[in-house]
Amino acid sequence: MVKLKRIYEPASADDGARFLVERLWARGVSKEAARLTGWLKDLAPSPALRQWYGHDPSRWPEFQKRYAAELRAPEKAPLLRLLVDKARGGMVTLVFAARDTERNSAALLQRYVQRALARGGGRRRPSGGSRHA
Repeated sequence: MVKLKRIYEPASADDGARFLVERLWARGVSKEAARLTGWLKDLAPSPALRQWYGHDPSRWPEFQKRYAAELRAPEKAPLLRLLVDKARGGMVTLVFAARDTERNSAALLQRYVQRALARGGGRRRPSGGSRHA
């Protein structure tokens, strides 16, 4: 299973493996408090895409398409497999900093990984061809 949690929320035992999926570290949070299993900054949107989006709700539909295209890049496959394999073995929490808990890259990544799990993915690269992620 894959769940989401803001980095500003306290870590808990039921979070399982915690992965920060942001390119930039969240201000005001120590690495000790974050209690991360790993920091997968290369799965975050590119700096250009992140800056273009700027958390503007009117850009959300296009952001989803562009981020999905970035996730399909061959260099993302090993990191996506890591998340799918970890989720197959237990709880995975994708940790993010955005204020909007529904329209952010971690929410799209969560759906991407869940679809790969449903397809039995993880041994191969998820295709992620839907319009949402």
